[in-house]
Amino acid sequence: MATQSSLRSRGMELLVSYHQNPSVRLRNQLVQMNAGLVRKIAHRVSHQCAEPYEDLEQIGYLGLIRAIERFNPNQGCAFSSFAVPYIRGEMLHFLRDRAGTVKIPRRWQQLNKEGQRVREQLMEAFGRQPSDEEIADVLKVSVNEWRESKLAAKNRLPLSLDATVCQQLDSPMTLGDTLPDVRYQALQVLEEDRQQLQRALNQLEDKTRQAIEYVFLHDLSRKEVAEQIGVSPMTVTRRIHRGIQQMVGLLHPQVMQSDP
Repeated sequence: MATQSSLRSRGMELLVSYHQNPSVRLRNQLVQMNAGLVRKIAHRVSHQCAEPYEDLEQIGYLGLIRAIERFNPNQGCAFSSFAVPYIRGEMLHFLRDRAGTVKIPRRWQQLNKEGQRVREQLMEAFGRQPSDEEIADVLKVSVNEWRESKLAAKNRLPLSLDATVCQQLDSPMTLGDTLPDVRYQALQVLEEDRQQLQRALNQLEDKTRQAIEYVFLHDLSRKEVAEQIGVSPMTVTRRIHRGIQQMVGLLHPQVMQSDP
């Protein structure tokens, strides 16, 4: 327990350091510390699709890097909880991009049809299920080609969204459970925008930040805000205008740099 606690503490220290002063060295350290999380998710997803575990793991690291770059330690959220949607989302995007209409080569169609006939003949001769090696030997093809033709024929069949793809400890996971949740993705984008706005807001001078928060978050009038922070209503207006311009520059620095 002490070791796990110290690792979490070290991880948060690195996240704070990266948030304050990003660097490739710190990012690589954080990737190494959280590699187990990527492997765990890749292992689960690999049981829900035909893609190799190794490919999913590599894609998952892209999601981990995105999570590291967007995580704000000041929000009070555990990094693992924050990172999981990014890692799993990258894998699901990868699977979605590779999906499409399955077109089986004519040779494989013929090979699969002939293979089924050979299987029946060998079952009758041996009194048991023949192995892939035995079927491939009769077909005079490699074992790998025979297996690929079988897999192609299997994947060509449409699946119900209620089809079980993985048996969890408490309940089965269906194909529909693995599909991206559009509403969740939209909420995730909104949360990312909120965090970026909060990060920019936190970089403003205190009274400027307070003026913006009072007006836009607490719906106070400029006169009420002036009384709260001890300045004139005109000063409040100027602070809000200046603060918004500063936030725009923080959120879109490339736009501000291109202005004359």
